[in-house]
Amino acid sequence: MKELIVPAGGPPPVGPYSPAVKAGGWVFVSGQIPILGNGDLVSGPIKDQVRQVLENLSTLLAAAGTSLDKVVKASVFLRDLGDFEEMNEIYDEYFGASKPARSTVQVSRLPKDVDVEIDVIALA
Repeated sequence: MKELIVPAGGPPPVGPYSPAVKAGGWVFVSGQIPILGNGDLVSGPIKDQVRQVLENLSTLLAAAGTSLDKVVKASVFLRDLGDFEEMNEIYDEYFGASKPARSTVQVSRLPKDVDVEIDVIALA
């Protein structure tokens, strides 16, 4: 069984996809960008953008009945790997001792021309 997760007041999808899908004991969260629930983008320092992305992920996971401490895999997409250390500072604040496996790559462009996007897979 597959359940689509679309929390009220959560960040709106920027394309034809489900923000998250719960299936078979897992929650698959689509890539989140630094966007507010009203559709406005968070710009400015990379730390502010990463913080918003992680807040969006937390919102979606909570709507699916889980949380960041249940994340087993994360994929981080940065427009500039020069932002790696600052991204890590905020990432560490949110994941603490419950760090999932992770990939981090530099990409040439992200949706809405933001600087960071993160997707996760978590236990339901």
